Amino acid sequence: MGRLFQLQENCLRVMGHSMESSDERALTPGLKHVASLLLVISAEYPLMSYVIYNRDDMELITACLSVAFTNLLTVIKISTFLVYKQNFWQMMHSFRQMYSKSQQSLEVVGYGYVERANKLAAFLGKAYCISCAVTGLYFMLAPIVKIITSSWRGVVSIRELPMPMKFPFNDIDSPGYEVGFIYIIFGTIAVVLFVSAIDGFFILFAINLRAHFQALQQRIHELNFDLNQEQAVQQQITQVVQYHVQLLNLAKQLRITYTPIVFGQFLITSIQVGVIIYQILTHMDSIMSLLVYFSFFSSIMLQLFLYCYGGELIKVESLQVGVAVQLADWNLATPKQRRSLAFIMHRSQREMLIKAGFYEASLANFLAIFRAAMSLIAVIQSVE
Repeated sequence: MGRLFQLQENCLRVMGHSMESSDERALTPGLKHVASLLLVISAEYPLMSYVIYNRDDMELITACLSVAFTNLLTVIKISTFLVYKQNFWQMMHSFRQMYSKSQQSLEVVGYGYVERANKLAAFLGKAYCISCAVTGLYFMLAPIVKIITSSWRGVVSIRELPMPMKFPFNDIDSPGYEVGFIYIIFGTIAVVLFVSAIDGFFILFAINLRAHFQALQQRIHELNFDLNQEQAVQQQITQVVQYHVQLLNLAKQLRITYTPIVFGQFLITSIQVGVIIYQILTHMDSIMSLLVYFSFFSSIMLQLFLYCYGGELIKVESLQVGVAVQLADWNLATPKQRRSLAFIMHRSQREMLIKAGFYEASLANFLAIFRAAMSLIAVIQSVE
């Protein structure tokens, strides 16, 4: 199997970030690291200029706002990564160490969960990266395809940029059109690479955490409270406690690192849903437009689902550790061993939540936003 987080590291390496060294200077963002952030931030100006220029056309405004919100969310993700880059490296290093231990100690109870989880995480990471790349490629190729098809039909085509933007220069005629097109290409590449890496990191971290919580539960189930081997059993329980503490610390570090992203993901997605639903309902007579907007809607909901699914995995499996202790043969343990088990149960009474403010990354909240979108469709249709 390939190296953990290799795909995400490759995306960041293209943007000038290296996660290889633990040297603090290597992890401190420099000018070349901030350049991609400035590029994405600068895209907000032509997007907002487009909104102002077409302020009397609600369809064009909503079409631009959906892109502007996506770009703003990417700014939040890149900024968070730059601020917490060292946290990302530390979590990657910790998971790699635990995975290496599982490969070197296959006889250790429960580590089969980790192997299967890493295969699933690698698959999901690749699939998500491909979906982001395909979405970006679609936006880039759509104007070119329109120009080519218009040329074949002998029809004069109006030059369109891949994104709804209004630059402070003539972006319809050459060379302004080409300059704007190239600018959007570089901006889209930055967005796709960073989103693929940062979102991919989260789902990989979450799936690995779930697997290690499952491995911990299995190790608790397999504890044999043999009075003739009291010292060996106590050593096993001590290792289990240390393992549990390590996983809780990783879950806490993940929550702190992704707090701005989770907040931005929920807030901006909620707004985007309303904007895209309006676009869908106002283009019911155009099959091509519906395909575009439904594709865009699926893309933003997929991003939200990744965070909600990952948060749900961590919440559920962190609670199951306490259940595993209750199902173990703890009645055969010595008083000292019971105190250690009680410590695990006490730490497991509160689930580990991935949340930011009043937003909690869970499947229940994902379904709530999806139901709100369906309700919004009914409301708009009744008004019309």
